[in-house]
Amino acid sequence: MEYLLLAHLAATLYMVGLIWFVQIVHYPLFARVGEGGFRPYAEAHSRLTSYVVGPPMLLEAGTALLLVFLRPDGVPLYLALVGLALVAAIWLSTALLQVPRHTALGSGFDRTQWRGLVGTNWIRTAAWSARGLVVLWMAALVLN
Repeated sequence: MEYLLLAHLAATLYMVGLIWFVQIVHYPLFARVGEGGFRPYAEAHSRLTSYVVGPPMLLEAGTALLLVFLRPDGVPLYLALVGLALVAAIWLSTALLQVPRHTALGSGFDRTQWRGLVGTNWIRTAAWSARGLVVLWMAALVLN
């Protein structure tokens, strides 16, 4: 069970770092690509990003679910459930808020869609940051 938590910790902390990079650096720079080159840029971004975020997001979601049922000694059920609820919030935000904006931006740069993407991505940034704290708390409980 400790290895399950370790895999979960790795996936979550990877995503915490990545989401902060995306929020502070990557998404804001979309506005500087230029309208002429934005469409191929957005298509490449969506395709390439899936390789970077897909595997760790799947690992994180799978291990979050497993931790509800296979918790290491010392990890209370409520922490596993909070972690899983945050994963659900992230996936829902991604599907309902960020993906539609990325789809719209795939047709060309639109300042309103870009602002909506940057603004709504704070939901994922906050949720992943909270997840990072929850998973570090779980690890601390196991280490004690």
